[in-house]
Amino acid sequence: MKREKFGSRLGFILISAGCAIGLGNVWRFPYITGKYGGAAFVLIYLLFLVLLGLPIMVMEFAVGRGSQASIALSFDRLEPLGTKWHWYKWFGIGGNYLLMMFYTTIGGWLLLYTGKMAIGEFKGLDADGVTGVFTSLLGQPVTMTICMILVVVLCFGIVCMGLQKGVEQITKKMMILLFVLMIILAVRSVTLPGAEKGLEFYLLPDFKKAAEAGLKEVIFAAMGQAFFTLSLGIGAIAIFGSYIGKERTLTGEAVCVTVLDTLVALIAGFIIFPACFAFNVQPDSGPSLIFITLPNIFNAMSAGRIWGTIFFLCMFFAACSTIIAVFENLIAFVMDLTDCSRTKAVVGNLIAIIVLSLPCIFGFNIWSGFMLLGAGSSIQDLEDFIVSNNLLPIGSLIYLLFCTSRYGWGWDKFQKEANAGSGIKFPGWARFYVSYILPLIVLFIFVQGYWSKFVG
Repeated sequence: MKREKFGSRLGFILISAGCAIGLGNVWRFPYITGKYGGAAFVLIYLLFLVLLGLPIMVMEFAVGRGSQASIALSFDRLEPLGTKWHWYKWFGIGGNYLLMMFYTTIGGWLLLYTGKMAIGEFKGLDADGVTGVFTSLLGQPVTMTICMILVVVLCFGIVCMGLQKGVEQITKKMMILLFVLMIILAVRSVTLPGAEKGLEFYLLPDFKKAAEAGLKEVIFAAMGQAFFTLSLGIGAIAIFGSYIGKERTLTGEAVCVTVLDTLVALIAGFIIFPACFAFNVQPDSGPSLIFITLPNIFNAMSAGRIWGTIFFLCMFFAACSTIIAVFENLIAFVMDLTDCSRTKAVVGNLIAIIVLSLPCIFGFNIWSGFMLLGAGSSIQDLEDFIVSNNLLPIGSLIYLLFCTSRYGWGWDKFQKEANAGSGIKFPGWARFYVSYILPLIVLFIFVQGYWSKFVG
């Protein structure tokens, strides 16, 4: 079966960026930026984004383009005879399924909240009332299941239309609209009375604040955010490398994707920090920021119903961009492995994702007693922990070793593939760093994640 290709370079960059751009850009980045010193943390984060995330992204792209296959066959085609690198494909694709087992549920929440905000359901509610809306939702498995199914059917419907006509064309429009809407929201937020305090915190580095938070903690948080924000290690990025030609170098393309991903995170800060400071609200972590804190802020804003609707529409687009990209990887995996049609791969995966997403939903209500990670944890926390703290760092380490070791694909073949075409070249002098130092950093992130979770 002839491999599909992107219709344009812009489509490749926006879709790859859409895979990386997710809810973590919006609710995790502002939270840890606020926790670890504001602008000082942002500078450290940007440094590690270049040192950690960028090289691994180039390697994932190179494995995809060099093999012209998804993770289902990429290692099989590139590995030396007799080696077992291809065993990782089962863990990598498992990470894609695990990610969708809870990401689709959150996508359903965002779809529902877009509607709730649009019809004015939050108008007149106090802080306890807004909290009660989210708490009530978690106790409604039927409602959450319906919303999840709508998101799954919508995104698989787009994927079923094909790479160019479906994934590329719709994701391009979605990403462009996402950027436009976020800029509009950012402009509104920074013009709020009292927003200047939030801008000062966000834009003026104060390394004393970073020192107060603990330099070690700040550095690890910046490393972790830079590492996880690009969705590296599970082949979700590699698949798009298999869809592009060799007209451009992969380092240049990875830089474009990284810049777009970072831009969304930075714009999110311009939305959230000025608004929070304007209304004397501290940014909270995770779902409480999106589904509790911000609806309260929109209630206090003039025309807050409109701004709130635009915000949740942005968040829905951000979630869908990731879901569509990962769905494309799932069906490419099945198509590469079985040589079946796109339609059959979509139908099979659609049913599988709906069924596999149910434990996350039930974990908030009828299975709420299942708390493997400790009191107060949920099935969603467990799924997120397996992906974020295990499969992403381990997978990234696999890609690093595969592309640099003589027992894998090897440095020379990787560099030849990465540097094919015009654009920024992957420098030869970086070989020692990516072969020996970067794997140790990734290993450190993996170990530190466990230490922080269960010891520290």
